[in-house]
Amino acid sequence: MDSPDSQDETMPMFYVAHHETKRPLPVTEQVLQQARDCGYDMLTTPITTPHFHASVLTLLTTYNQAHGERSPNDDLPLPLIPALRPVDTPLTPSDNVAQTVAVTSPWIDLASPDPLIAHLSRQVFNMEIAYAAFCGVINVLVQGPQLHNGARSSEGLSQHARAIKEALSLGGYLQLHITTPMGDVSESVTDEDMGNLARFARDEYIHTSRSTQITKSDLFASWDAWDLIRSVCRYNQRLCVSLTLPRRLPPIAVQSRWYSEPLRFLSIPASSFLVNARGSFVLSKPHQLYISRCMRLRTAPWIMVVDVGPIPGINDPDLIMQYSSGHLSPGIAADASTGSRSPTPAESAQMPRNQNRKSKADPTPHLSYIRYLQRNQPSKTTIERFGGGFQDYLQAPLQPLTDNLESITYEVFEKDPVKYDWYERAIAQALREWTEQGKSTSSANGAVVIAVVGSGRGPLVTRAIQASQDAGVQVEVYAVEKNPNAYVLLQRHNEEDWGGLITVVKTDMRAWKGPLLPDGTHGRVDILVSELLGSFADNELSPECLDGVQHVLNPEHGISIPTSYTAHLTPISAPRIHADLVNRSSSDSHVFDTPFVVMLQQIDYLSTQEFDYGPGDISSTPSSKQQPKVEAPLLPDVQTAWAFKHPCHPSVLAQSNLRRGGSASGGGGGATGGDGANEHNVRFSKTVFECAERGVCHGIAGYFETVLYAGTEGSVELSTNPVTMEEKSKDMISWFPILFPLKTPIYVPEHAELEISMWRQTDDRKVWYEWMVEAFLTLSGGSRVRLGASELHSSRMNGCLM
Repeated sequence: MDSPDSQDETMPMFYVAHHETKRPLPVTEQVLQQARDCGYDMLTTPITTPHFHASVLTLLTTYNQAHGERSPNDDLPLPLIPALRPVDTPLTPSDNVAQTVAVTSPWIDLASPDPLIAHLSRQVFNMEIAYAAFCGVINVLVQGPQLHNGARSSEGLSQHARAIKEALSLGGYLQLHITTPMGDVSESVTDEDMGNLARFARDEYIHTSRSTQITKSDLFASWDAWDLIRSVCRYNQRLCVSLTLPRRLPPIAVQSRWYSEPLRFLSIPASSFLVNARGSFVLSKPHQLYISRCMRLRTAPWIMVVDVGPIPGINDPDLIMQYSSGHLSPGIAADASTGSRSPTPAESAQMPRNQNRKSKADPTPHLSYIRYLQRNQPSKTTIERFGGGFQDYLQAPLQPLTDNLESITYEVFEKDPVKYDWYERAIAQALREWTEQGKSTSSANGAVVIAVVGSGRGPLVTRAIQASQDAGVQVEVYAVEKNPNAYVLLQRHNEEDWGGLITVVKTDMRAWKGPLLPDGTHGRVDILVSELLGSFADNELSPECLDGVQHVLNPEHGISIPTSYTAHLTPISAPRIHADLVNRSSSDSHVFDTPFVVMLQQIDYLSTQEFDYGPGDISSTPSSKQQPKVEAPLLPDVQTAWAFKHPCHPSVLAQSNLRRGGSASGGGGGATGGDGANEHNVRFSKTVFECAERGVCHGIAGYFETVLYAGTEGSVELSTNPVTMEEKSKDMISWFPILFPLKTPIYVPEHAELEISMWRQTDDRKVWYEWMVEAFLTLSGGSRVRLGASELHSSRMNGCLM
């Protein structure tokens, strides 16, 4: 991977928007300036006015009166909305539009089952989108679908999705942000707005009475609706989510799902704030943690506070306002006590009127608290500091056998604070046990012979010398490297840093005959040390390289560091990465057949270790006297694909040599081409993952674990597996995970199973991977039904050359 830009301790920047659902005044330059003086970065503005809303309602009423006596099956023309007039919209092309977020009318219903309401809604929506694009607006907030009757109406949602897709074509630069609730869909269903067109849907098109609309809590219903919209829009990168955080956050599984989506806004209504002992507006601990997590994304969302009162001093432009810097005393910003509760909707409506009385010194208490959170974000972890800018950035795996790496690439790896310490521990332990067990060495003077194969710029050579000193064991060290440029640096290190004690050899390790002895013959090596592992353990051909150099290893006591490694995988949902791949596929037809090294961040694990929601986790009752419980992050179910061990059994290499060259006794050749000499390194695995919740599989995340050395003092191990990395090699940064993408995402219902078939293939000239994902559901009768399957992906075109 390339060297990251220096991120140091730069903390996330919070861009905060002010949104009033019924903003009374147009957003002029003076209003924007007043908002900036208060500390807001942007304002929302409706695209059309209440006058326009009234005219649409009048049109609807007139139409119903004129055709009320006729059958709904009569072939009658639907009403047409006249073109916009100046009185219908506060927007006009200006320099201010860059700091405004346009809002489409929330009173339309694009998913209405009534064709009349849907027709009027589409007209309003298209007119607003077209006019916003004409005015130069970039960001548009779009009301999400209303889920009628508490169900996911395929007809209504498909209409809504099609309208969004059409809107994306109306403005080539528009960014559409779909407003959707994080939790139960019942939170988005309201009867407060008497002018909402959904209320005028005719009874013959409503199949269930309104009194029974919400019959069952469905925490994933709003996500399901969003998934249909973005799928219809083919993962358009100009389509994002404006996520409304409820008073009580849903379970961590729902939070993680939304975290993986393309978030543009985190919308925080006034009703989601708590009131602490000092009468200040604060957010619960789960809210704080979720915001902090989201703000560390590579593309962090903007924060939008909703209905927290008008911009202070809006009627007095000459009033000097205090900028909300976030410098709050600990008492004012203290978390609400367990006895505190979230305000009811009625109480929330009174908050703007009462906030000046409660906090006279701070006219923008909600904004001040958000700025306080910004100033008090947790410090970045080691991995976050190292990988800043690399989150979800796709990189092709290295091909060290065919490419000579540049110095800067080696330098990035050498910054790892953990890996080389662990290597030194492994070498020192091996040396101590070598002498304790009285093993014979391969040198004439009794020194243990160590060969660092693929030594690069020499960090492992330095560590081998240090391990020898720590263990008090004499060693002879050989540095074997094929890169002619690194070879020059190794010689310089030997002269200036290692005191000429190292023998530097320029050759491919597989062609090395071993240490050259005084009589002209070649000796053996006691310990082979290498750092050839890739993100999936074997994807940079460590098995082939170590097999090729094993002939120089002491056949009786020889040790390989690492001694073994395993590849691991798990299915993931990664919509942002999939959207990136869809965009790339127009110029690269093999993009979905390429495994990518990527610092996975904005993803969701589809299969997780068992967890229990608990009744307290999903409660959204305002009168609850308990603070929401802070749930621990879910750990993925990561399973082992295959393993490699070194040194390889001599009989395996003997058979490999027999097959090389195509002799009659070597069999009929390889199954996928070549002589089959490398077929002992072919692997296959089939793993099954249980998925408790519905989701979409976009690919397979790959990791590895390795045992550098296992002796009487215990095992020295490295891991990128998210389940074990904290225990085995915390803060290790040398490897990012690998991603095996799927061209066609697979929808997974609740309690389904995903089967992953993975192959490691070879034709003696290159190594590649093939992968396939299948979804199954076990019915009540016990039969197992296949719901879908991906293509058989193959990276043969981009395989790693041997």
